[in-house]
Formats: sequence, C-alpha cells, structure tokens
Amino acid sequence: VQLQASGGGLVQPGGSLRLSCRTAGLNFRINTVGWYRQPPGKEREFVANITSGRSTNYVDSAKGRFTISRDNVKNTVYLQMNSLKPEDTAVYYCHTVFRYRNYFGQGTLVTVSS
Repeated sequence: VQLQASGGGLVQPGGSLRLSCRTAGLNFRINTVGWYRQPPGKEREFVANITSGRSTNYVDSAKGRFTISRDNVKNTVYLQMNSLKPEDTAVYYCHTVFRYRNYFGQGTLVTVSS
C-alpha cells in the first residue's frame, strides 16, 4: 500500500490549502481513507476521514473549516482547508486501514504563519 501526500506549504492565517493523497495497492473505492496530523512537539491526532459511502467525520477543531472528499477514479483523497489558524501547523498524513493494518503516508508540512 502506498500513500503519497502533497499540497502542503506556508500560508498566512485565514488562508487556504488543498492537500491531496494519491493511493496505490488497495481497493480504494471500498476503503475508508482520511487524514491525521502531528503538530510540533505533540502526538499525532485524527483530523478527518471519509467512508466508501462518502460519510465524513471531523475533529471538532476542523468542523466548518475543513472538507474531506474522494475521487474513486483517481484513487485520491483530498482535504480542503480554509480559514487556517496557526494551531493548524503540523505535518499532515493520509491514512487508511487495509487488511487490519494501519498505513500512513510520508506526510506533508503545513505551516500557518504571518
């Protein structure tokens, strides 16, 4: 299973970024896929996920600002992040569970700073 995240960068508070995660090696359309993040000096935490039926879940701090979506043709999951705050600064990892194992991508750094 391969998870290739991209789209991170430096953005000012209030700005937006769109993360992408291209996957390979799994039956993407039936898998729940999502995003975790690890702020500097903190533990990795759940951000959002989307099921095969397109039901979504978000951490409370992301509700109303982040939107997760998926493209089953491109085997890709997206995270649209709006109204970004300095506390959103973190390495963002895409995630899935396949055959009872957790898989994380290599991470993409998001820095929110003026």
